[in-house]
Amino acid sequence: MIPFNKPPFVGKELEYIKKAIENNKLCGDGEFTKKCHKWFEENFNCKKALLTTSGTHALDMMAILLDIKEGDEVIMPSYTFVSTANAFVLRGAKIVFVDIRPDTLNIDEKLIEGAITKKTKAIVPVHYAGVGCEMDTILAIAKKHNLFVVEDAAQGVIAKYKGKFLGTIGHLGAFSFHETKNYSSGEGGALIVNDEQFIERAEIVREKGTNRARFFRGQVDKYTWVDIGSSFLPSELNASYLFAELEVAEEINKNRLASWDFYYQSLKDLKDRGFLELPTIPTECEHNAHMFYLKVKDLAERTKLIEYLKKNEISSVFHYVPLHSSPAGQKYGRFYGEDTYTTKESDRLLRLPMYYNIAKDDLKKVTESVIKFFEK
Repeated sequence: MIPFNKPPFVGKELEYIKKAIENNKLCGDGEFTKKCHKWFEENFNCKKALLTTSGTHALDMMAILLDIKEGDEVIMPSYTFVSTANAFVLRGAKIVFVDIRPDTLNIDEKLIEGAITKKTKAIVPVHYAGVGCEMDTILAIAKKHNLFVVEDAAQGVIAKYKGKFLGTIGHLGAFSFHETKNYSSGEGGALIVNDEQFIERAEIVREKGTNRARFFRGQVDKYTWVDIGSSFLPSELNASYLFAELEVAEEINKNRLASWDFYYQSLKDLKDRGFLELPTIPTECEHNAHMFYLKVKDLAERTKLIEYLKKNEISSVFHYVPLHSSPAGQKYGRFYGEDTYTTKESDRLLRLPMYYNIAKDDLKKVTESVIKFFEK
């Protein structure tokens, strides 16, 4: 069976994990955590990077830092992972779901302003498949209405919008390093702080609500509980695994892009003949080949294709069930306007195997199987 995903492994992970153990410090903020922070701050030119135990926890920290309260509203697409909404619901917010664009499957920036009310606190663009949302428009809307923009860039590490790294454009950004992501620590994430007003409090919230970070810098003579927070620090074992991949981030990126391009060129004829649709990458975006998806005619055809690929020992999956149609989504949110594309596109989408160093023969088998399915 060709798996849908294999966690990335570049060769130095075990060496760095061993070194972390030899450092006699396995809890957070040791040598490798600091190296990861420095890597993001220097390469992405962000104000502050803080590793977290997951992308979910980075989103949770966002909601705390924005002081989301009961009665606040937060705008986001329904076509996203549950963590995007949960972070703000946990603080008491009502989620206002907006329809997506059919080309990128990102939030439709033209619909955002109509969804804004006096209760709106933030806009959460989700960069689906590592393809940037229309951030200039979103930032302009936010500035006009005095709102925060916080990016869910879980899938967008190293991808860009108009030359800027995703996650570094809004006030705050969240990355994920889950094993399905381009760069992985098994479970893990990062909060990217782009607005200096959030830096000190982000450190406090991440350290269980204490000013421990200031204590270790010698800025206070003892540390104490000063704010709400939780234990958002990942283990040094996670950080050491991740850092091995960050060192060769560009190599991983090029490798994945080559696989993505192979899929696209191999299946382009099916696209041209109208059998399926392939991903759209706007000219202002540089994607990171986080995933390769097809959009087929409808749900029934997708179900048949998944089954056909499975019989040919190829694992393929669909993605999110739109949040607004879920029981919790109906309880904690509402959909603004018409669901023109969210459910329709969700039912049509199928993801093909995509991971670092996927074998060329496996790529050929996948594409040949897809072609044979449609030729039948």
